[in-house]
Amino acid sequence: MNFIKSEIEEYATEATTPESELVQELVEVSNENLEYVDMISGRVVGRLLAILIKISGAKRVLEIGTFSGYSALSMAEALPADGELITCEYNERYEKLARSFFQKSEHSHKITLRMGKALDTIEQLNGSFDFIFLDADKVNYPAYFKKLLPMLEVNGLMAIDNVLWSGSVLHPDDEKAKAIDELNGMIRNEEQVEQVMLTIRDGLTLVRKNSFFQLY
Repeated sequence: MNFIKSEIEEYATEATTPESELVQELVEVSNENLEYVDMISGRVVGRLLAILIKISGAKRVLEIGTFSGYSALSMAEALPADGELITCEYNERYEKLARSFFQKSEHSHKITLRMGKALDTIEQLNGSFDFIFLDADKVNYPAYFKKLLPMLEVNGLMAIDNVLWSGSVLHPDDEKAKAIDELNGMIRNEEQVEQVMLTIRDGLTLVRKNSFFQLY
């Protein structure tokens, strides 16, 4: 299901600030060497993540789902010099490509790539995060959200990609669609947060964590 005409998506992309030359090179190399390149967040989502990090003043970022490193690089470039980004990946083929581009970046000192099952990696992390980007295996979305919400700072932001799953959340009839629909329901009913679901690309939900004293 196409939510927006392709011509409009192209127009929006062209109207959005371009990625850095390194990130653009990463897109080209990903296209040449990997399948499923539609897993790359894309310019509109990537620039949105970068702007959110800049205006929120985030310094510590957690990403679940690295793929080839597009969103990690986009966010690392937006972080201050003393910022930190931890990105989690399971696929070793993606790891090789992502690491090669992280090493090329002047922002490489900000990035830590953790390999392994993300649900296990999360358990090993210490401290809280100002910004979390979730874009990993969809079946585990509800489990990720349960583990990540306590790790999000009060007033921190969480961005969750693919929350519309090509429209299949309207009538979920497979494992991934059902898991995403379950997550969307969890967020709707979670009193600790306020959220907005955006019809950008395949759907992006932004979640802000409130303190209990800030609830209406």
